[in-house]
Amino acid sequence: MNPTLSAILSKRVNLPEKQIISTVELLESGATIPFISRYRKEATGGLDEVQIATINTEFQKLTELVKRKEHIIEVIEQQGALTDVLKSTIEDCWDSTALEDIYLPYKPKRRTRAQIAREKGLEPLAKRIMQQNNENPNQLAALFVKEEVKDIEEALSGARDIIAEWVNENSIARQALRAIFAREAIISSKVIKGKEEEGDKYRDYFKMEEPLRRIASHRLLAMRRGEAEKILRIDISPDEDNALERLDKIFIKADNEMAAQVADAITDSYKRLLKPSLETEFAASSKEKADGEAIRMFAENLRQLLLSSPLGQKRILAIDPGFRTGCKVVCLSAQGELLHNEAIFPHPPQNDGANAARKVARLVEQYQIEAIAIGNGTAGRETEQFIQNIRFDREVKVFSVSESGASIYSASKIARDEFPQYDVTVRGAVSIGRRLMDPLAELVKIDPKSIGVGQYQHDVDQSKLKDSLDQVVESCVNSVGVNLNTAGKQLLTYVSGLGPQLAQNIIDYRTEHGAFANRKQLMKVPKLGAKTYEQCAGFLRIDHGDNPLDNSAVHPERYALVERMAKDLNCSVEQLIKEPKLRQQIEPEKYLSAQVGMPTLKDILSELEKPGRDPRSTVSTFEFDPNIRTIDDLRPGMELNGIITNMTNFGVFVDIGIKENGLVHISQLADRFISNPAEVVHLHQQVRVKVMEVDTARKRVQLTMKL
Repeated sequence: MNPTLSAILSKRVNLPEKQIISTVELLESGATIPFISRYRKEATGGLDEVQIATINTEFQKLTELVKRKEHIIEVIEQQGALTDVLKSTIEDCWDSTALEDIYLPYKPKRRTRAQIAREKGLEPLAKRIMQQNNENPNQLAALFVKEEVKDIEEALSGARDIIAEWVNENSIARQALRAIFAREAIISSKVIKGKEEEGDKYRDYFKMEEPLRRIASHRLLAMRRGEAEKILRIDISPDEDNALERLDKIFIKADNEMAAQVADAITDSYKRLLKPSLETEFAASSKEKADGEAIRMFAENLRQLLLSSPLGQKRILAIDPGFRTGCKVVCLSAQGELLHNEAIFPHPPQNDGANAARKVARLVEQYQIEAIAIGNGTAGRETEQFIQNIRFDREVKVFSVSESGASIYSASKIARDEFPQYDVTVRGAVSIGRRLMDPLAELVKIDPKSIGVGQYQHDVDQSKLKDSLDQVVESCVNSVGVNLNTAGKQLLTYVSGLGPQLAQNIIDYRTEHGAFANRKQLMKVPKLGAKTYEQCAGFLRIDHGDNPLDNSAVHPERYALVERMAKDLNCSVEQLIKEPKLRQQIEPEKYLSAQVGMPTLKDILSELEKPGRDPRSTVSTFEFDPNIRTIDDLRPGMELNGIITNMTNFGVFVDIGIKENGLVHISQLADRFISNPAEVVHLHQQVRVKVMEVDTARKRVQLTMKL
């Protein structure tokens, strides 16, 4: 790795160069972030996935900056304007904004007013005016009146246009104004005349202004959405007098008529060129910052959702609730296979509750159902209450399951391929049931941004959002591990080193040859080579296989080490896993080597203690207040049970058993200051809340957790 890049990268991410170099080398060799984080701790100094991802992102930015510098040098050289000093300045610049300032005077541009003035021969006049000597500008300009320049005013105007461009392209001036924008810029929004009714949901932004550096990301994104929908007009600007005063200090060198011409040119440059340019720049940078915060929150929510508690392999009866069209009921095996489906109509307009109850009771008995999953969408609460009133021949737990994204899945190609003979309602019910069994395995089938655990996901940079969410899914899948013999294509796709094609190849091989007996068989899968095997093997589990280590997170490259431990204790690997007393006799220091350090040894010993352990917590049941059915039932002061359904940087949304989710503002989450809701709560957490305010007209409920 280039020593200059490693030094700069080290400063940017605040990590030692040695760790940076090792990590980048691993990334460039094709190693994935989960693999490096889990199995190369000695090389990276124990960096976690977030740190490795940050190094990767910053390294890519620097690589792009190097390419940009090469392009700029090439363009300037073609113009014959590249000097040794300029080339050195460009090569030593590692700030993309400063680099573009350097390039600006040489950047190919449209035919500007300044360029037209130059074509008229007015550049010498502009240079004389910039000297600000004690001359009469009118007399001087008269010397330039000729065929293309009709009069003195045209000559002076053209010269000022050239000066305005010089001011705009001056890197010192741009940096000075940039500092003013960063400190003082105000972002303001106004409703476009005649759009008041159409844009009622943006009422809070019809007349608003706030320092740009302090505006919350969700407010900025809301304003930008209003602007995109042509409801709001947005402006970003500092105090104009302050900006012009700073420019005057840079360019005004005298107090005479020539200086007055320069001052006019400066004012024109600021209003026509500099302010619009910097406003665009700060609009982009503030949007990028807001995007980053929104994407971070979305990714955090997605991680919590994907790692939601699984019920495990149980026989499930799942219900996709509905009123007019009825409730679609499906029965699933402990492996998630569809055994039966039918519709019941316990709600209006049919109100066939007695017949529906008999059907459900019969299905529970016939398919030995262990749990019931009910979608939390339309009619979900009513269906849950209906089910709770049925007497079953066994203990059956009832769970409310988030439907977010279920409709996306049920209409997708994945669902059509899996259940070609069934309609979307059956597929949706199956998805609800499988989500209860294993949220991660089911949710990976849905585009992450369709799961509904963020805000403004359609307004942020879509490429960055996708990269971030894909990274979260990959991280979650690999932290939990995947059963090689039961996982579907979507789950396998996210395993370190694999992808859609290799995932399909694994399934095809499994279909043709039967279940995998050991990890080594992966090498027989078409196109799965040694490098891919290295990356994926540790994250794939084989239950009851040839080798007990195949059902653990111990990597095959360390099997020999574990076998050595067992041999030293005169026992088998299987005995070592089963008997705690044997593991307690292991002296890790004896197994240290150049390749294996204490971090890896600790991981191995931890895994031997609980091989294949699922890091997710167990699922629990939950009940809403039976007396609360609609927003009209709410009164300030009521204390209710709720489930956190969404988290934003300004607070959390809580399902309290009615159609409308209530909002707990960030200031109402705890008795102390918090900057991020994730400090005190998590997605799908069961909470106790108090009603503060009910706005039935706007369908808004304000809640507090300060009980």
